[in-house]
Amino acid sequence: MSLSENIESNLLFRVGIVAAFITLSFVGTMIIRIPIPVTGGYFNLGDTFVMVAALLYGPLVGGLVGAIGPSAADAIGFPQFILATAVVKGIEGLIMGLMVSGGHKDTVRPILAIAVGIGIIVAGYYIFEAAIYPAMAKTMPFFNVTDAKAALAEIPPNLLQGILSGIVAYGIYRTLGRSKEGYLPRHRMSR
Repeated sequence: MSLSENIESNLLFRVGIVAAFITLSFVGTMIIRIPIPVTGGYFNLGDTFVMVAALLYGPLVGGLVGAIGPSAADAIGFPQFILATAVVKGIEGLIMGLMVSGGHKDTVRPILAIAVGIGIIVAGYYIFEAAIYPAMAKTMPFFNVTDAKAALAEIPPNLLQGILSGIVAYGIYRTLGRSKEGYLPRHRMSR
């Protein structure tokens, strides 16, 4: 295989991985939608696949999956949350991927990355719903969907969503990391 064919093959693999995880995070967000009446948002498990993508393939894939997949799901029925979801979950995937990049095969880094990812979900949505959206709503009524009191009430469901997603993601990560050792080109994906 020539160098250009190898580069093209690697690029196609990367695009395929990103597309697959975007699809999984979209479906994971759509399948289980439990409404949170106080904010108009909903509980889901789409973060599972954002976390797995970041843990297996690093910051670029994690960030893209987080920014695109769950946001596309928000477009169906919850368009007012697209901006918050794209930013919060994009940062979640990016930071988690950065935390585990470097190729070390330990159990502490992924667990810490998941904990930080959960913190990003909870804090990120709180900031958007308590401060950013109310400020934007002053000039754009579309964003008049929440306030500081409602954002506070959404912390427990967001925390539960993050914890459940993190537990499932860690299980998937450990299973794929062990069974496909050598197949998952993590180092190449994080560059």
